Amino acid sequence: MEATYYFDPACPFTWRTSRWLVGVAAERDVTVHWRAFSLTILSGGNAPEEYRSMMAAASRALRLVEALAADQRNAEAGAFYTELGTRTHDAGVPLSDDIVAASAEAAGLEDVKAILDDPSWDEAVRASHEKAFASAGPDIGSPVLWIEGAPRAVHGPILSEVPDHPEALAIWDAVVPLAHSGTFFELKRGRG
Repeated sequence: MEATYYFDPACPFTWRTSRWLVGVAAERDVTVHWRAFSLTILSGGNAPEEYRSMMAAASRALRLVEALAADQRNAEAGAFYTELGTRTHDAGVPLSDDIVAASAEAAGLEDVKAILDDPSWDEAVRASHEKAFASAGPDIGSPVLWIEGAPRAVHGPILSEVPDHPEALAIWDAVVPLAHSGTFFELKRGRG
């Protein structure tokens, strides 16, 4: 089964959901494709001042994600995101340009500075974001998950923490039929 995970690397909820997805993918024989979803685009570039440098770093990282997708280097995009999330969300450190560069290097990606600094990749980021938004929106954010055979993508699932193994599989086994349903559109509860 194929799944496409559209993500913004600055979002901690998105990170936890990605770790859930990585955890179930091998056991449920799912190939995950990593694609860009931009909270900067979603907000129209109007992030609060304290988040702007983090959002700029996320935008640069998403350029690399889309460049890797264009070259069908999916495993490397996944490794890059793993390095980003480990250095930011797991470490409690805000995303920065230095972390983006260090994560690319740790993932074994060479000569990426030109991609990170190349605004021509912004159009590929926007196209990926718009595809995800059109498939799951309106009123959504990061992450967006499309599962093979589903008529539309879904926003989420949003997880407060990475679930243990049995719960992780149970969530996947619940999400798949909901995603495939043409009539289902929302299941939600407060963060309390």
